[in-house]
Amino acid sequence: MGNVNMPTPVAVAGGALCLLAGYLVGAVAGPDTKSRTTAEVQSYDNSTKELCLRGEGIQDQPGGDDGQLCGEWRRSTGDAVPQEGDAFRFVAIVSSSGDNSVTYIYGSVIEE
Repeated sequence: MGNVNMPTPVAVAGGALCLLAGYLVGAVAGPDTKSRTTAEVQSYDNSTKELCLRGEGIQDQPGGDDGQLCGEWRRSTGDAVPQEGDAFRFVAIVSSSGDNSVTYIYGSVIEE
């Protein structure tokens, strides 16, 4: 059997189409994702990465209690460090392991 060579642009285009198709299938047939909400930064401790948020949207979030949500902030490289009073768009996820539960907050400061 002989070798078949494919031009690089055709291989790249084929790979991109496969990635796009996988994304579309995942978006349509995948599980429902949590919706992002907005709150106000109450405090942030850079050494422990503990972020506390407050506002009306907190009540519907897992781990939210009395209009306040505190947890470990998971951020992307280059995200602005939140300051008290900043508007913050986020998704909260509570991870439970035995008797311990940890709230992870994924999000970033809303640049105005």
